[in-house]
Amino acid sequence: MTVITWTDDRVEQLKKLWEAGLSASQIAAELGNVTRNAVIGKVHRLGLSGRAKSPSSTVPRTRKARPAQHMVRVSRPVSRGNTALAQAFEVEIEADPIAYDNVVPMSQRRSLLELSEATCHWPVGDPASPEFFFCGGKALTGLPYCAHHSRIAYQPAADRRRQSPKTR
Repeated sequence: MTVITWTDDRVEQLKKLWEAGLSASQIAAELGNVTRNAVIGKVHRLGLSGRAKSPSSTVPRTRKARPAQHMVRVSRPVSRGNTALAQAFEVEIEADPIAYDNVVPMSQRRSLLELSEATCHWPVGDPASPEFFFCGGKALTGLPYCAHHSRIAYQPAADRRRQSPKTR
């Protein structure tokens, strides 16, 4: 590490160059054998702040004209929580004895190609196994699942929080 000695002559020259508006890099090059950071440090220690403005900085910059942007703000209803599932809780779900026992009859089971909007899309089993199927029961209006599987899929947030992760 090189120690820089600031003689009175170098300090006076620094002050003049600083007030002339030169940058710290330019002053370092002018003084020779001194770094830009050393110049900045000395300027701060001397408390020099008043600098002459360079001609380019006194002229206000012209801004580029932006094309007019037409944005329409649409007010949205304020809602909290998962509103996508809200309709599942407003629908009264009747108990389906076949689905409730979690036994899906052979005639109700569907493959992926047999599913429609009216059938339950709940997957049963391992998709890699030949025994894999979808529930195929009567889907609730506006939902992809039957009554039983809707109760499993759409649990109220309060119930999910009370249930420990191990029991899920």
